[in-house]
Amino acid sequence: MQQFEDLTIEVGADGVATLTLNRPDRLNAVSPRMHQELVAVWPALERTPGVRSVVLTGAGRGFCAGGDMDMSQAAVDDPGYREQVVAEARAIVRAMVEFPIPVVAAVNGPAVGLGFSLALFSDVVLVADTAHVSDPHVSVGLVAADGGVLAWPLMTSLLTAKEYLLTGRRIPAARAVELGLANRVVPAAELLAEAHALAAEIAAQPRQAVRDTKRALNIHLGNAVAAVMDFAFAAESHSFSEPDVAATIARFAEKAGRSR
Repeated sequence: MQQFEDLTIEVGADGVATLTLNRPDRLNAVSPRMHQELVAVWPALERTPGVRSVVLTGAGRGFCAGGDMDMSQAAVDDPGYREQVVAEARAIVRAMVEFPIPVVAAVNGPAVGLGFSLALFSDVVLVADTAHVSDPHVSVGLVAADGGVLAWPLMTSLLTAKEYLLTGRRIPAARAVELGLANRVVPAAELLAEAHALAAEIAAQPRQAVRDTKRALNIHLGNAVAAVMDFAFAAESHSFSEPDVAATIARFAEKAGRSR
């Protein structure tokens, strides 16, 4: 198994692999290294013998707080790095849409922006009763390319997707289920156990039937992604050159400095 630094993988005898986003001190915000690892981890899991389902979760009290400010600042400052980040984001989306093994997302805490997109590109989403989700791309000055505009309209109504993506509002766990953005709410203390039990149940199903049923279902998702992806990512890349993003990053940096 390929080794990762910002991700951990544990494979059980029941065929369930637990993939953990592992930057708990930053609410598992996606660093440049994690971003690259999120491209590589899906083919690595597919190559791992015995893996028949995956539980995706976050270490500590968060699922994933989205992209960290260091990565965003680098994308603002360096057009070459900006192109790299956008290419990686496209590759993450494609890898998850094409990943043949079922993924159960155990959203154990805040799932924000790219973090929530990772959950939505999974196959079943369980969310802790203490968690919330959101996609605040627009609020920080970015086009919501890496998930929001791609996946939300398939999960909920177009009008609902517009309301929450254009405002960046937080969505409590129960409301996320009502909107179709999660399957069900689970008490936080029981979340991982329930996610693992569900993943094990899926892993015990006939392998070819599971994989090809997922593949057939994801043709709907893949067609939607293909129709929107080129414009969405080009627009997000352009967003990094707009002054709103730089101003947002500066506010975050000032706030972080005051809190030290």
